[in-house]
Amino acid sequence: MNMLAKWGLAALVCAAALPARAEWVKRITDGIMGTRITVELWAEDRAQGEKAIDAVLDEMRHIDETMSTYKPTSEVSQVNAHAAEGPMHISKELFDLLVTAKHYSEITDGAFDITYASVGYMYDFRKHVHPDEAQIAKALPAINYRHVLLDPAHQTVQFSQKGVRIDLGGIAKGYSVDCGIEVLQKLGYTRAFVGAGGDSRIIGDRFGKPWIVGIRDPRKGEGNVIARIPLENAAISTSGDYERFFDEGGVRYHHIIDPHTGHSASKVRSATVIGPYATRTDGLSKTAFVLGPDAAMEIYNRLDDIDAIIVKLDGSIAYSKDIQRALRAPPAADAPAAPPAQ
Repeated sequence: MNMLAKWGLAALVCAAALPARAEWVKRITDGIMGTRITVELWAEDRAQGEKAIDAVLDEMRHIDETMSTYKPTSEVSQVNAHAAEGPMHISKELFDLLVTAKHYSEITDGAFDITYASVGYMYDFRKHVHPDEAQIAKALPAINYRHVLLDPAHQTVQFSQKGVRIDLGGIAKGYSVDCGIEVLQKLGYTRAFVGAGGDSRIIGDRFGKPWIVGIRDPRKGEGNVIARIPLENAAISTSGDYERFFDEGGVRYHHIIDPHTGHSASKVRSATVIGPYATRTDGLSKTAFVLGPDAAMEIYNRLDDIDAIIVKLDGSIAYSKDIQRALRAPPAADAPAAPPAQ
């Protein structure tokens, strides 16, 4: 399927007349889940639109309180503290997300693995701290998503050995974006954008025009992009080695940990995944860092609902099969091409 048609761009229509009193309402908030949250929506009434944004942010704060490993009272922190002792009953929300996380571990050949935290907790990117080889070797056997035992009949989680830790940082932001969109849809909003760091999801269009999402150049500052993608009714996640990192001795230590080695995964510079839900795109966007561009692209190309753009270590760009077809095909008369990077 042509990529543009897949994401609803092949049948764009001329802009309709806009209601006189309605307007776009946008808010940018820092600090939730340790990242920048952006919410923009089309509201018939501005005050109601602001309340809807409040509801989205409240939902994201709830997810942060539940799933942050930086909060000792969070449910995930409690799991890390006690799940090795025996089966532990957890909320349905967390249980379902753990099931989803294990699914992404399976389809990425273990490249996505929430138990990376068994080593990952020893990194502190703000203080430029990383574990030494002895520490990694000792903790590495605890990294294996199969150590997370889930019992759907009793809604429990258990770790199969001591030393196992989980961190949902590789999927929770995407999940929070999907939850934010769900909040807006329940309130009746049909045109909106919700973003959390590198994870975003869009519903609807901008009255005959697509939303334009930029893909950051991984070796330049914020605001520099390698491409701008026109999207509607889609999610997009970009993972890069520039998000949380420090350089030491010619090595870049960053937050995407290779579960096979316990070191920062460094086989690409960035990976962007486009799909129907941000939970899915977030969970899949780290794969290329661990497996490399070729093996990761094989996985992306097997998934009919996924497109991907990978920036390799040499700065060249690889595209999934549907994007390649879209780039080769002449643009349709009613489908505008993506604006060039600036």
